Amino acid sequence: MATHKLLLLPGDGIGPEVMAEVKRMIDWLNAQGIARFEIDQGLVGGASYDADKVSITDATMAKAVAADAVLFGAVGGPKWDPVPYEVRPEAGLLRLRKDLSLFANLRPAICYPALAQASSLKPEVVEGLDIMIVRELTGGVYFGEPKTITDLGNGQKRAVDTQVYDTYEIERIARVAFDLARKRRNKLTSMEKRNVMKSGVLWNEVVTQVHQREYKDVTLEHQLADSGGMQLVRWPKQFDVIVTDNLFGDMLSDIAAMLTGSLGMLPSASLGETDVKTQKRKALYEPVHGSAPDIAGQGKANPIAMLASFGMALRYSFDMGALADKLDQAIAAVLAKGLRTADLKSDGATIVSTAQMGEAILKEVQALHG
Repeated sequence: MATHKLLLLPGDGIGPEVMAEVKRMIDWLNAQGIARFEIDQGLVGGASYDADKVSITDATMAKAVAADAVLFGAVGGPKWDPVPYEVRPEAGLLRLRKDLSLFANLRPAICYPALAQASSLKPEVVEGLDIMIVRELTGGVYFGEPKTITDLGNGQKRAVDTQVYDTYEIERIARVAFDLARKRRNKLTSMEKRNVMKSGVLWNEVVTQVHQREYKDVTLEHQLADSGGMQLVRWPKQFDVIVTDNLFGDMLSDIAAMLTGSLGMLPSASLGETDVKTQKRKALYEPVHGSAPDIAGQGKANPIAMLASFGMALRYSFDMGALADKLDQAIAAVLAKGLRTADLKSDGATIVSTAQMGEAILKEVQALHG
C-alpha cells in the first residue's frame, strides 16, 4: 500500500477546530489499514506571523513542496489587521498558490437532499444539485500587467487592470475541465464575455479547438458569463462542469456557493500541472469558508467543508474515489438524520458541536466499511 504525504495547515480562527475532525478521520483510516497517510503539520497565516513574523516560513513552504497534498484550514482575523500588507495572513495562502503553481481551482456546489430547504432558492430548484466550477487561478485580470493607479492632476486619477491570457493558460485549464466532465456527466459549459472582450474571443476559440482535437466525446456549450450567472440562479441543474477565467470564476463560484444553503458546506481544490515523470500534481485542498473569528474556539464551526475537502484530496490526489464516495455518503446520512451545526439550524434539527458532527460522520464511514 502506498504511503501518502499530507501537510496539514490549520491556520487561524476555526481552522484548527475543523482540521481536528479531518485528523480524527485520518487517524482511523491509518489504524484500520484502509489507507496509509504520513502527516506533517505547519503554521500559516496569523499563527505563523505570531510565531515568526511572516505569513508562512520557507521551511513550511518546503514541506508543502515535498507533500503529495496540502490540507489548508483558514487564515486571518481582526487581530492581524494592523500587520504590514506583505505579511498579512492571506499572503501565506497566496504564496502557497504561487509557489506550487496551482492554476486550476475546483469548486463543487452540492446540495444534499436534507438541506434543500436551507437554500434561498426554491427546494425543487436546488435539490440534488451537483455541479463543478473550474476557475483559472493564476492568470487574468488579477495578475495582468500593467496594474496601476495614475494621478492625472486636477483631482483626477486613472486606474488600470489588465485582463491577459495566453493560449497555453486556456488550454491547460480547459483540459482539467474536460477531464472532469468525462468522469461526471460528460458536459462542459465554457463561460466568457466574447461579445465585448478580446480575451473572451480567444478563450472561446481555444476551448473550441481543444474540444475538437482532444475531447469530441464531451458535450461542449458556450455561454456569456453574465447570462451564465442568471442561469445559475434560474435553473442550476442544467449545468455539470463550468470552466471560466479568474474574474468570472470568482463571481460565479460565489453565486453557486449560496445555492447550497451554507458556506460551511463547500470544499475546494487547487491543482497544479501534472508532473511528466510521476504523473502527480501539486494540490491544495481547503474549505471555502473563512476563519470566522467570531465563533472560533466555541465548538460551533461546521467541519463538513473541511472533511469534504479531504474527500476531494482522496479523489483527485490519491486515486481513492471509492473512499471519497463513502465520505460523501456519510455526510449525507448524518444530515438526513437531522444533525446540524449552528449555521444549518432549522426547525426539528438537533444542533451539535464541531466535534460531535465530526464524530457522527466518522461513525457513518465506519458503518459503511462494515
